[in-house]
Amino acid sequence: MENKENNEAKNNQKQEFKGKNLEEVISLAEHILKLPRSKFNYEIVAEKTKLFGIKSKEIVIQAWPKTEPETNNITEFLDKILPHFPLDIKYQLKKKNDIIFVIFDGPDKYLLLMKDAVLLMSFQHILNKLSPHKVQVDCDFYRKRKERQLREYSQQVARQVSRTGKDELLDTMNPYERRIVHIAVNQISGISSESIGDGFLKRVKIFPLKHHQK
Repeated sequence: MENKENNEAKNNQKQEFKGKNLEEVISLAEHILKLPRSKFNYEIVAEKTKLFGIKSKEIVIQAWPKTEPETNNITEFLDKILPHFPLDIKYQLKKKNDIIFVIFDGPDKYLLLMKDAVLLMSFQHILNKLSPHKVQVDCDFYRKRKERQLREYSQQVARQVSRTGKDELLDTMNPYERRIVHIAVNQISGISSESIGDGFLKRVKIFPLKHHQK
């Protein structure tokens, strides 16, 4: 029954477009649907040759917007797993510039932020495995606070490295945290950074560039 309803919904979204060649028809569909061709499906329903003194060709397609399966994957996963957690939390989804934002809230949201938000970051890691688009999770503006703290700390260490000329090795971090550190360190002249180790958690080494230019 569900497949039948999905097919009917898709058929209701289909629009027909005609043109002299496939490129012309797809361009027309982009203009009418106000979507790039990557965002809609199409199928050729007719390909005719007409005679008006000279031969002319007409191609007819039906086009319809693509669904967003990456969002469906996220909601399906969260709706299945959250009822089994001893936490009173909820979420909402937002999408901007091909990034899916998952915002957690609720009476027990503080538990997601304990121990450097290890549970929150675990959700982000899993959801990025499920979705072909980048996923960012957040709770109680944790990301903004964390980014500010990491930037300030990283630049403080980078300035220390600049004064002493000695490398510094930071504690293990997830990919999101390491990216913030690398960007912050690169703003200090003559100082750079690199990730050390294997796996999801790695350490970041901050070092003077002149040591690596000899």
